[in-house]
Amino acid sequence: MPIKSKNTKPIGTSVPGVIKIAGIQMASGPQVAANLSEAERLIEIAVEQGAKLVALPEYFAIMGLKDTDKIKAREQEGDGPIQKFLSRMAKKHSIWLIGGTIPLKASVANKVRNSCLVFEPNGKLAARYDKIHLFGLDLGNEHFREEDTIEPGDGIVVLETPFGVIGLSVCYDLRFPELYRAMGEVDLLIIPSAFTDTTGKAHWETLVRARAIENLCYVLAPAQGGYHLSGRETHGNSMIVDPWGVVLDRLPKGSGVVIAGINPAYQASLRLSLPALKHRTMHEC
Repeated sequence: MPIKSKNTKPIGTSVPGVIKIAGIQMASGPQVAANLSEAERLIEIAVEQGAKLVALPEYFAIMGLKDTDKIKAREQEGDGPIQKFLSRMAKKHSIWLIGGTIPLKASVANKVRNSCLVFEPNGKLAARYDKIHLFGLDLGNEHFREEDTIEPGDGIVVLETPFGVIGLSVCYDLRFPELYRAMGEVDLLIIPSAFTDTTGKAHWETLVRARAIENLCYVLAPAQGGYHLSGRETHGNSMIVDPWGVVLDRLPKGSGVVIAGINPAYQASLRLSLPALKHRTMHEC
């Protein structure tokens, strides 16, 4: 699958000082309005605790009774209740808000793009990333084929923010380290997810911490965590991990917030002490 860059800006330096970031954990259901109400409640909790950047989990607005339910809820970029909600929340709280993923219209009628949207504090859309790697699993009683309802993206997205350079990815992307290497040097990776409990127990923490360690960056991984009306169980364990691989905050299950401070000076010192990113050979860059 070809991978190309888009929405890419020059790499800059992080602002000095510690900044609080937060991840929202949910157990979303099939009703968009109810999910948005719960997301609003949790965003307000994060803001009350001082978060300046808040990220929602994958499928935060809808976890349907069947996979095709999200097709009915899809929106055109720039219009629709889910996007209006995200814009309103970002503006109301003057935060950078990362909308987990929402279903946007695809090039074919029976699929969606699983899109991660970033909104600035003024409510404007700053970036969009469409999930590239589509999850598939046939293990025991669990069967998933995202390719049946989702059209994959093909572009890497990084963006410059007051928190440094942010790289966007979604859930199953976590298993493909070459995606993150192709982003260049980023300060913060965002990985909204809905890991199954089976694969999450085996691999989630290991993969999230590995992405932080190998890229010497912070990772914010907000997740779905609990039992859903469809009968599905998601793993939860939303985490914020520092560039040394230390888990700064974690929420095992249920709705709630993880929050931690990111320290650009600490990250810079680690990259100076262990310049692994500069030690990559030519063919790895």
